[in-house]
Amino acid sequence: MTSEKSAHPRQVSAPAASAEGTETNDRLLTVDGLSTVFRTDEGVVNAVDGVDFHLDRGEILGLVGESGAGKSATARSVLRLIDDPGEIVDGTVEFEGTDVLSLSAEGLRQFRASNTGMVFQDPTATLNPTMTVGRQVAEAVEAARDLSRGAARREAVDLLDRVGIPDAEARANDYPHEFSGGQKQRVVVAIAIASEPDLLVADEPTTALDVTIQAQILELLDDLREDLGMSILFITHDLGVVREICDRVAVMYAGSIVESGPAERLFTDPRHPYTKGLLASITSVDDAIDPDDRNRLDVIEGQMPDLTGSATGCKYADRCPGATEECRRAHPDLEPVPDDPERSVACYRHEHVEEMEYDYEHESGSLSWQTDRIDDRSDGASGPVLEARGLTKHFDTSGLLGRLLGDPEPVRAVDGIDIEIEAGSTLGLVGESGCGKSTAARTLLRLIEPTEGSVTYRESDVTAAGSDELRSLRRDLQIVFQDPQSSLNPRRTVRQIVRRPMDLHDIDDQAERSDRVAELIDSVGLDESHLERYPHELSGGQQQRVGIARALAVNPEVLILDEPVSGLDVSVQAQILNLLADLQDELGLVYLLISHDLSVVEYVCDRVAVMYLGEIVEHGPTAEVFEPPYHPYTESLLSAIPGLDDGEDRIFLEGNVPDPSNVPSGCRFHPRCPRKIGEVCEREDPTDHEVDGETIGCHLMREEYADEVDWSSLD
Repeated sequence: MTSEKSAHPRQVSAPAASAEGTETNDRLLTVDGLSTVFRTDEGVVNAVDGVDFHLDRGEILGLVGESGAGKSATARSVLRLIDDPGEIVDGTVEFEGTDVLSLSAEGLRQFRASNTGMVFQDPTATLNPTMTVGRQVAEAVEAARDLSRGAARREAVDLLDRVGIPDAEARANDYPHEFSGGQKQRVVVAIAIASEPDLLVADEPTTALDVTIQAQILELLDDLREDLGMSILFITHDLGVVREICDRVAVMYAGSIVESGPAERLFTDPRHPYTKGLLASITSVDDAIDPDDRNRLDVIEGQMPDLTGSATGCKYADRCPGATEECRRAHPDLEPVPDDPERSVACYRHEHVEEMEYDYEHESGSLSWQTDRIDDRSDGASGPVLEARGLTKHFDTSGLLGRLLGDPEPVRAVDGIDIEIEAGSTLGLVGESGCGKSTAARTLLRLIEPTEGSVTYRESDVTAAGSDELRSLRRDLQIVFQDPQSSLNPRRTVRQIVRRPMDLHDIDDQAERSDRVAELIDSVGLDESHLERYPHELSGGQQQRVGIARALAVNPEVLILDEPVSGLDVSVQAQILNLLADLQDELGLVYLLISHDLSVVEYVCDRVAVMYLGEIVEHGPTAEVFEPPYHPYTESLLSAIPGLDDGEDRIFLEGNVPDPSNVPSGCRFHPRCPRKIGEVCEREDPTDHEVDGETIGCHLMREEYADEVDWSSLD
């Protein structure tokens, strides 16, 4: 089942936003001069530094910026959730005329219980694993209202139903681990709105979710905003989400707000160079990209400044393409823009922002030791570099209990897929969580053993290789994992981490290995000062660069990139994507990119394979896959991308990917398909059809059903 609604963000029936700094009767929250510090061994960190903003009734304000900008610290300061060693040292937070910072302990408890709610980024960490979700929601109801336990339970069921939990009466008795990620986030939203708050703070509520689940949560928050008339402070680093849901935006950098104003005008006409840099870093499926002429993304070079001590000039000056000596003398105040009083900006040169350009220049690393092996590969056999035929991975879940109760169906994680990747090219593997993408990647490398099928690297049969041959093949087949923090050994320095694969494969002598490490670190955009650091001393983007350097250490030809930029800031994401493109050009690398971010896939990949419930349902050149006709699942994924404004009705997939141990009959997508024809979809497995240079496995491509969809209307 699906629902359709306009792509344009819904406008609530609230008064138009007032000019920046102008009080109105509809003002709910006013923050003035808010400052919060954290006293650490390294010094006093000015996490929130004189922040001013307001929020009107029924309005959604987006708070955006890179990690470390102070977004979450600002939101927690508003709710007085700052714990030791943090302290709110200055400013006021007025909620309906009452200063929150001066409330007594009891007044603060009442304020949090009755007037506000908060949705955190990680629902798994937010929910208590030892309590049913119904009881957790009921506790929130009891804290806000004087109800009996039975009445609170009934209200909790109503709330679960309101946020879209199916069969809420029964599911209220389940525990958090029995829910999917998207459903758990819905439960957290139910807890947050238990008091029907005037203010909801949503801290990165969709960051870790698939694009389809993300669309559901955004739709839910927008519906609740309209139904309850509440205001939302929405914190995120995803600018597409901001454009989708927010009325106004405040951009934070190094603890300060540097620009604010109506969302659409900020996106189309940024007035601060930092905002312009963030927008220039975005990949977007709105922009058609020629694979033969793919330009590098613009990037914001450098990092956010150290927030200990006080800044003598503009905090952004060292990264700004238009900074002058005036910018380095004093940090500019946030002031109204003369020709647009609904907007404010903190920049001495905001009238010249349009002239400022972010140029990307890559200095090629001297990976001379890789050249010979690259030349050897280019002289090898023609055809696909990496190929899989009928690749299958089923997990047997029977065990002793299963054998006693019968023979349960296996988990069909990967169910007979075919993959080909040509030399020097990139294949994108996309789909929701639970579709089998990561399992397919690990099966290709034989990190887990396939159930059936074959994998060939050039002329070598990977699936039949013995342990010694497989060890040798893995020099050419490497993987970069999604979470660098968990994949890098916290007890080793960067030098040891990058050198370790060379030690294991006995590559060169000790001195040459040291030289290689230095070259690798330089090639991924780090310098030798990073070599003696430990992973926890690096930013997320730096950690991912170390992961890439480690994978390159043994001179592979194929890199499997498992969500390499998921969760990274757009500025860091652009740096990593540019780096991967440069390395591919220089070293002739082959990439298999796994991602649920279709804008990244569209920018990076030459070809795309769309995976659903263990099967590939559509594949072909990227430009063809991203244009109609589509498989309905591909269409749904594209429709769910936040921030698109194509004037068409959007498709919101209901539910989650089915249990792979109990796959639907016929087309596996038919229970959720927005274009289901009828019983044929439920009975018959679809066959592959060649359409305009791509392959689509859908009954709609059959001649007798050709008139079911007017694809030209979607072009």
